[in-house]
Amino acid sequence: MVTLPDGTSLPRIGQGTWYMGDDPSKKNEELRTLRRGVELGLNMIDSAEMYGDGRSESLVGEAIEGIRDQVFLVSKVYPHNAGRNRIAVSCEQSLKRLKTDRLDLYLLHWRGSIPLSETVEAMEQLVEAGKILRWGVSNLDTDDMKDLFDAARGTNCMVDQVLYHLGSRGVEYDLLPWLRERKIPMMAYSPLAQAGTLRRGLVEHPAVKEIADRHGVKPLQILLAWCIRSGDVIAIPKASTAAHVEENAEAERIKLTEEDLGMLDEAFPEPTRKVQLDII
Repeated sequence: MVTLPDGTSLPRIGQGTWYMGDDPSKKNEELRTLRRGVELGLNMIDSAEMYGDGRSESLVGEAIEGIRDQVFLVSKVYPHNAGRNRIAVSCEQSLKRLKTDRLDLYLLHWRGSIPLSETVEAMEQLVEAGKILRWGVSNLDTDDMKDLFDAARGTNCMVDQVLYHLGSRGVEYDLLPWLRERKIPMMAYSPLAQAGTLRRGLVEHPAVKEIADRHGVKPLQILLAWCIRSGDVIAIPKASTAAHVEENAEAERIKLTEEDLGMLDEAFPEPTRKVQLDII
């Protein structure tokens, strides 16, 4: 489990929903997948108003009907909607699509032109209104996080959700250590390297395949186990089928050895300098 600054415990693996809800022919399978994930303990579900212009949230709302209290529900607000004049409307629309009266965590999707101090103030008002229980950010790099913490009540931030996987380790140079000093978990989106060519380069790498064979699992499960290895990173892979979400859940139990980690470090070295934050 991963612990948020307010003491809330979350599973190290949740469920991402980017592109889910876009294809009506896949709806029933996607609903089954999300529900199966909750059954397996992957009860944190992440969505956003941006995903499919709300279609992802609508799908999640249908999937969690009747089991809402078992789910830790996360959504994200567009930067241009994250000011005091618009955030309440955006949040209410997300709640309506998700068929719930509150969000467990609401994130600023990325930094825009609205001052972070105004977004923090607006988030805190949503907390006071009971619309959200806590808030965080996404795609904020180290300097952005410092600016956030300079804002009044900016230290109430619960997570920073960023792109992170074996082939994209730039955050390990300064952002992840900065978050760790403040006991703020990092949430990793696209932990299985969604981008096609990069993903192929990872799952087909001899080191990844050898370690997977040694553990009797699939290469993608090794990538997921690597991502959550530290205990303070939450991975939110998307699964397209029930079988896939079962494999994701199994990855939580994989214990990578020092030899495994050394092989992966050699194949995909940690950064030795500041790297611009990856965003997709």
